[in-house]
Amino acid sequence: MNIALIAHDKKKQDIIEFAIAYEEVFKRHALYATGTTGKLIEEATELSIRKFQPGPLGGDQQIGSLIANDEMDMVIFFRDPLTAQPHEPDVRALMQLCDVHLIPIATNIAAAEIMIHGLERGDFTWRKIVKEKRLKGAQN
Repeated sequence: MNIALIAHDKKKQDIIEFAIAYEEVFKRHALYATGTTGKLIEEATELSIRKFQPGPLGGDQQIGSLIANDEMDMVIFFRDPLTAQPHEPDVRALMQLCDVHLIPIATNIAAAEIMIHGLERGDFTWRKIVKEKRLKGAQN
């Protein structure tokens, strides 16, 4: 599965610790991240991550493009709800794309942990079925 990892500045340490805790799970998937978040996770783990621009410089939009093209399966986005973000419209657009394209998104550690355990159990195989149906529909 393709998994995006994003975190606001005050949540970067949380996502690093989350990635360390679930490194063995993440190793079995393709990981994508906004620039700084991806760099910090790679430095703290042995995970390989495709990094985009930092969020405020377009990274959120780059990940949004993957969502819109059905190339992303899950988003883990540790948001800081108590600090105003200058790129808040991009954040809202990313979350809207997840809703429109039925991409599960966790915006805090509690939700992310539930998603990771579901991923380990195989609860996200429906994503493969959806992709296969869309591919067949596009071929007809």
